Amino acid sequence: MIEPSYQSENVTLYLGDCLTVLPTLETGSVDLTVTSPPYDNLRKYNGYEFDFKGIARELYRITKIGGVMVWIVGDATIDGNETGTSFRQALYFKELGFNLHDTMIFQKPGGGAVGSNYCYWQSFEYMFVLSKEKPRSINLLKDKKNIKAGSRSTSGTKSKFTGTRLHPAGGTIVGEYGYRDNIWRILPGQNGDDSTFHPAPFPEALARDHILSWSSPGDLVLDPMCGSGTTGKMAVLYQRKFIGIDISSEYIAIAEKRIKQAQQQIIMPLDI
Repeated sequence: MIEPSYQSENVTLYLGDCLTVLPTLETGSVDLTVTSPPYDNLRKYNGYEFDFKGIARELYRITKIGGVMVWIVGDATIDGNETGTSFRQALYFKELGFNLHDTMIFQKPGGGAVGSNYCYWQSFEYMFVLSKEKPRSINLLKDKKNIKAGSRSTSGTKSKFTGTRLHPAGGTIVGEYGYRDNIWRILPGQNGDDSTFHPAPFPEALARDHILSWSSPGDLVLDPMCGSGTTGKMAVLYQRKFIGIDISSEYIAIAEKRIKQAQQQIIMPLDI
């Protein structure tokens, strides 16, 4: 029996190797996983390594039917050659039985010259949205401003992307907002708290928006490499349960602090 390092009514944190902790979780118990591995040695993670295939098998086992996993990853460039690790990982998840529901992009505006100096600046990471059969919760975010908001469209087709609605007199009225696309432009490192002590913290908006998109209040969210706890903080704020695992005592202490603070300021889910 592995004892949690922190536990409350809806949050459990474990200090340890996720491949030791994950087998103790119930099969088919997790609604949503949002995580990012320390890929290709691009991130100095206190000297720790991880067994990708072992973790992937466990993540598939513990995901509910209809559950979703968001795997955020990039590639290193070695001697002018990108590793392609991200694609190999996505294909392995498919071999296990996950559906590749969407290949999304996390674009980091202002990204620097990562990788080769002989190619364009690399300013994004992949966000593979993988599902176990059809996702049970799909709450697409509708916050893209429509340039033609209020005008009438005569196409006669209702579009979920532009938010148009049928008009009694015929045609449609273009709504103020439509659904966003699958390229998310979010500034990194904007959390403004102890997460800055982690080498690669999620932007809170990134974790929040995936949690809102692929889960519902009361669902169980997992981050098996939770670092400084951004996924956990957002899960708590938006009324989800959370399990976090990290092998670093330094980062799990930061995660606990941030989550305790979030538990004092829970907010209602957004109207999406």
